[in-house]
Amino acid sequence: SSEERGVSLASGCEVAAALRSRGHRVTSIDAAVGVMAPALERRILESGIGRAGVPGPPPGPPNVLPERAVIASEPALAEVDMVFLALHGGAGEDGTIQRLLEISGIPYAGSGPVACALAMDKDLTKRLLRDAGVATPDWIAGAAAAGEVVERLGLPVIVKPMSGGSSVRLTLARAADEVEAATVEAGGGGDVVMYEAYVEGHEFTVGILGEEALPVVEIEPVGELFDFESKYEPGMAVETVPARIPDELAGALQAEALRVHRLLRMEHFSRVDFMMDADGGVWCLEANALPGLTGNSLFPKAARAAGLEFAELCERICLTGCG
Repeated sequence: SSEERGVSLASGCEVAAALRSRGHRVTSIDAAVGVMAPALERRILESGIGRAGVPGPPPGPPNVLPERAVIASEPALAEVDMVFLALHGGAGEDGTIQRLLEISGIPYAGSGPVACALAMDKDLTKRLLRDAGVATPDWIAGAAAAGEVVERLGLPVIVKPMSGGSSVRLTLARAADEVEAATVEAGGGGDVVMYEAYVEGHEFTVGILGEEALPVVEIEPVGELFDFESKYEPGMAVETVPARIPDELAGALQAEALRVHRLLRMEHFSRVDFMMDADGGVWCLEANALPGLTGNSLFPKAARAAGLEFAELCERICLTGCG
């Protein structure tokens, strides 16, 4: 039921189709509604994110998660060997659903509630990174006056929700008045706002599968930022894997990603994002406990470069989750 509902449904439908192609019996469950109709699955697979006319979750009592009712009452969940979580944002990524599954005794693949909560809270993540000696851009957590933001972090500056994902409502503000407008945008829906010093340079991401780092992906967005559109619309970014960088740098990025994965207690699979500035300094931006798994997502592209096609990757995640 989060802003990333479309990404979640697209990921879930693609994972389900991939696992079925490997001979597994799969029941697709919309965490906010229940078992998905096959016709809706087909429509999502054919149309992609945001273009399938996907219905939103049904209205319910205020402050009550629809996911809680689904997990507590969905009969199909009682028959599964394990749950493959393809959820992004909100209760699907902040540890809430993971905790509900554990309370219900239902095994699942992916990081546990603590790791998900840590990774979802960008302020807490950056505090842990800083304390562990991992370089991360300076930041301010919570809405602040534009003057304070500019004085401390300079311009341009990144403005985004503290707990959002997929770069939803992320803005690069180049002037003080843009900081004010971006603050309103990032705080939409009552979200806490975060400001982050902008690092100009080359962007990289490293996926972790099990306890192994996948090949480094180099990201070159068509625009200034690797935002939601760049991530999920074909042709909006050039993503090269393996990255065109020296082996020594690739190894350092992989080692740092694995270090962050372990620091945040993530399990089974994750993705860690980096920027490299003009002087060669490497900065960790954030960690993703549940990286995207659509056909245009970074994690599957990295796995493919390591010799794992999408269906095999999904099966591998399941087997890793089963221990």
